Amino acid sequence: MDYEKIEKSARLRDRVRKTITYFFLTVWGILVLFPFYWMVLTSVKSYGAYNSEWIPKLYTLSPTLQNYVDAFTQVPLGGYFLNTIVFTVITTGLMLIVTVLAAYGFARLNFKGKDLVFALFLSLMMIPTELVVITNFVTITDLNLRNTFTGLILPSVTSVFYIYLLKETFSQVPDELYYAAKVDGTSDLKYLFKVMIPICRPTVVTITILKVIECWNSYVWPRLITDDQSYFLVSNGIQEIRENGFGRENIPAMMAAVVAISLPLIVLFLIFRKKIMEGVSRGGVKG
Repeated sequence: MDYEKIEKSARLRDRVRKTITYFFLTVWGILVLFPFYWMVLTSVKSYGAYNSEWIPKLYTLSPTLQNYVDAFTQVPLGGYFLNTIVFTVITTGLMLIVTVLAAYGFARLNFKGKDLVFALFLSLMMIPTELVVITNFVTITDLNLRNTFTGLILPSVTSVFYIYLLKETFSQVPDELYYAAKVDGTSDLKYLFKVMIPICRPTVVTITILKVIECWNSYVWPRLITDDQSYFLVSNGIQEIRENGFGRENIPAMMAAVVAISLPLIVLFLIFRKKIMEGVSRGGVKG
């Protein structure tokens, strides 16, 4: 047998396979990134230059930041940002408290009916979101909490999925650590904060980031529960700009507002993407 020809043929097949793979990955990457490139490109074109283009150009020779100035001065985009930050910080903080305590209870504490209660918790994930939105809207309206931060925040402080994810991570911590802590007279709360959370920090960081992204992108509930611009978030604020601001006329300024809203989440994901993957993978494997 001519081993040199066999090896050369194998290298050729491997090179062809890699070429085809990278080609399709490149095409896919262009398709994914092009809309964002077009959004950024439009945001730095002047109003006159944009309207004078009969055939849209893939570049601009005279970029401008005036659209970003208009986005923050002609409409209350800064106020929408502030409302969103307040909503995100408070909601994420309360969610962490509820999620950590609930996950610890299901993972470490023993009480009658624990498995049944946890199964009922998981079954809530099967309920369509639309049904939950309707019941939450009726409840918040009956409590006269529309157009308030309380009404915005309350329905978002719990997540069955995050409780499940963190519970599975807590369950991977050896029981021997818990028994040793109990022998030393450590309380459950102290064991949770001194041992469990430091060990499971990647998953805690992951659910925190995912919740921040969820709050920032929240649209249906804020749109439903608020009709006062003083409580608009960036999600429904951008819709207000499109309908009643310059959104239908000044497209470059509209794109500047969208870029400004999207940029924080993109930066957040790029910084913490490895921790997100690590936390999800740890929560999905029970050892």
